[in-house]
Amino acid sequence: MQKPIVVVGSINLDLVATADRIPEVGETLTGKSFHTYSGGKGANQAVAVARLGYPVAMVGNVGDDAFGAQLRQGLQQAGVDTAYVNTIAGSSGIALITTGSQGENSIVVVPGANGDLNPRLLEKAAPLLQRAGFLLAQLEIPLETVDYLSQFAEQQGIPFMLDPAPSCELPAALLRRVTWITPNETETDELLRIPDMIRPGSSAAADQLLAAGVRNVLLKLGSQGCLVAEGSRPKEHIPAFSVSAVDTTAAGDAFNGGFAVGLLRGYTSVGSAIFASAVAAISVTRPGAQPSMPSITEVEDFLQRHQTAKIT
Repeated sequence: MQKPIVVVGSINLDLVATADRIPEVGETLTGKSFHTYSGGKGANQAVAVARLGYPVAMVGNVGDDAFGAQLRQGLQQAGVDTAYVNTIAGSSGIALITTGSQGENSIVVVPGANGDLNPRLLEKAAPLLQRAGFLLAQLEIPLETVDYLSQFAEQQGIPFMLDPAPSCELPAALLRRVTWITPNETETDELLRIPDMIRPGSSAAADQLLAAGVRNVLLKLGSQGCLVAEGSRPKEHIPAFSVSAVDTTAAGDAFNGGFAVGLLRGYTSVGSAIFASAVAAISVTRPGAQPSMPSITEVEDFLQRHQTAKIT
């Protein structure tokens, strides 16, 4: 029996406006369209896993507003176990997203109910967390909750993946409990406060994260692919697949979900990164966060069309 992936994180409603480009500070632009999508980094990753046909459960909060029921229903329809998604008084999380014509975006997140996902609620979810094959977290929930989860993962011997977004400085003790950390270049810069001579997406940056105590590093480099730094093994750069981007909003979440599924399917870290890159590549060709997540059939077909090497 497959142990589920358990995602602990944010659940948001995304309010998405599209325009020719992202406005400058103080500038007003006329937009082209407006849509609402289910989102939140945690929920996006859970839906990515579910769409790939792997068992997944979500631990998180929604508000008792109209958005809360909508967000819960969206997770359930995608195949995510929501038994530990709590409804609390107040508003659900909201993300205000502006997307340009080249797929670039800017995002402002209002935590709402996500800000009340505290360690006490994780204690209630312990029966689920203990069954996990992988625990995934991000930073759109309180840092004390992420720290508690990292301690739980260490005590139970469960692999723990941290997507350090939105970026912030993290305690050294937390970093030492992370099995895989998956920052993009901006987040790497924030984590390390690295000197100008070190590029955030470089091997040197990965070395600094490993030196901080993280066991394994996966640097997400956008159109440049990703860099896998697995302990003391030689680093591997995985090129990105070439696609026409429409909306990059949840590409990182698609990647994280795909990478966790790849590892639990028995792929190597490099094979899992290739698999995750395909998941992310498909996602950016579609609008929206959760609606953009591909099925396992779509990913397998994509890999057959785009590469000859078999993922193992």
